[in-house]
Amino acid sequence: MTRSERMEAFRKIDLYPVTDQGQSLGRSNYAVLEGLIAGGARVVQLREKNTAKRELFEMAVRFREMTGRAGMLLVVNDQIDIALAAGADGVHLGQDDLPLEAARAIAPDLIIGVSTHTLDQALAAQDGGADYINIGPIFPTGTKATAMPPLGPRAISETASHLRIPFTVMGGISRGNIELALEAGARKVAVVTAVTKAPDIAAEVRHLRGLISSVTRPG
Repeated sequence: MTRSERMEAFRKIDLYPVTDQGQSLGRSNYAVLEGLIAGGARVVQLREKNTAKRELFEMAVRFREMTGRAGMLLVVNDQIDIALAAGADGVHLGQDDLPLEAARAIAPDLIIGVSTHTLDQALAAQDGGADYINIGPIFPTGTKATAMPPLGPRAISETASHLRIPFTVMGGISRGNIELALEAGARKVAVVTAVTKAPDIAAEVRHLRGLISSVTRPG
């Protein structure tokens, strides 16, 4: 797909699941992905911070095979070389990763997302050519080793009013608080343990997608 075709598909996503094999109740990422596909997720981000590069590449290749059959977007966290080599649709960059301008030069056809934690970072990413940004963490989260203070749902509405590009929100979001994020304007909700720790991943994906669609459907 071209970048514009990928973005057309990205604009239609609702739930944005992110992997963490260490927090998946002993299940492999492939088992998690099978659950995501069964639940109707339209995108997945492969994020494994402590996995050897060769293993991550092999995982990305298999993810590409599985997501390709399912018509699902694949985004790789941080590793732009692996994203390109595996034929992924996008790469997601943190504030300390490869600069956005350099990433765009290397991968002009990939969707590039950027994690942001302040309004200034969000605007800088938008002006720098990001295809989407992530706002977070919204709630307390333990999925990152260097967790930062939560921004709270108010950061969603305060940042969104300045954006011209799509955005996701992330950080401690679950079925218990997702409605607070939705009320603040979130429509593309990134989650990790809300699905990876769910006893029935497919059912949880369907439930969370249903909550999102309840505030996006007409009427």
